[in-house]
Order: sequence, then C-alpha cells, then structure tokens
Amino acid sequence: MIAVVRTRTLRSLRAGISAAETATTAARAESEQHRKHGEIATDSAIRAELALEELRAALTRATADAARLDGELEALRAQSLLDTEDRQALRTLLRITRKQNARADRVYVLFRFGELHSVHASCDAAEMAAEAEGAPRDGWTSSPTDRDAVPASEVRWRIQPVLLGGTR
Repeated sequence: MIAVVRTRTLRSLRAGISAAETATTAARAESEQHRKHGEIATDSAIRAELALEELRAALTRATADAARLDGELEALRAQSLLDTEDRQALRTLLRITRKQNARADRVYVLFRFGELHSVHASCDAAEMAAEAEGAPRDGWTSSPTDRDAVPASEVRWRIQPVLLGGTR
C-alpha cells in the first residue's frame, strides 16, 4: 500500500518526531538527573544514619562518664568534709596540748594538819588527792583570813598556791 502524504504534513510529522525526540532526550536527561539526586540523597541519608548512631553512642558514653564523675565528686566532697573535720579535731587537740604543755606559773601544795602532803599542777588535782585520802568533798577554804584565824596544825586539809620561778 502506498500512501500519499503531502509535503506539508510530512514536514509537520517530521517536526513532531523531532520535537518528540528532543522532549524524550530532555526527559531522559532529567530522569538521569533525578536518579543521580536520588543516589546522592540516599548516600546522604546513610551517612546521616551512621553519624546519628555514632552520636548516640557518644551520648551514652558521655552519660556514663558523667554519672561516674558525679559519683567521684560526691566521694571527694565527703572526703573533703572528713578532712575538714579531721583538721578541726587536730587543731583542737593541738590547742589542748599546747595549753597542757604551757609552763605553769604556780603549783598547788596540799597540807595535812600543817605538814606538806603533796604538790599538784591544779587546785582540782589537789582536791581530788585529798578526797582520795578521806577529806570531805565540800567545805574547802582558801582565804587567808581563815588560815590566820586557825593555826595550820589544826586544819585537817589545806591547799595553798605557790608561785614558781621566783617572787612576782
């Protein structure tokens, strides 16, 4: 079969084919670009997921480290408080020791019926020594007027402070 086609129609058909081929080529190029963009997007998504997993692992490690450091900080705070208490106790002991080691300026002499019985570092120590020998717990006098009124040989127990290191 032979078909007769006019030149104008033929040109029109050829122009249509050419336009269709151009559109097809453009569509294929656009399709290729979309495919490349899709591959790039897929690669980016994979990298983002990997980075997200790494960040989650780092967050887990950081959280564990923070918890461990928080525990250590609490232990150090408690140790610091104990150290402070220990230093305070040591200061107190040092103060007490220094007071005890301080040179006494006087001693307390315990007399029994006017005769020397013993010598003590404090009045309380002299009283305790007399009480251990049977002296009453109360009724102690140390005023000079009482000593002058009663002869020393008649006073059962008497405590008299004596200055050390010469007269003052």
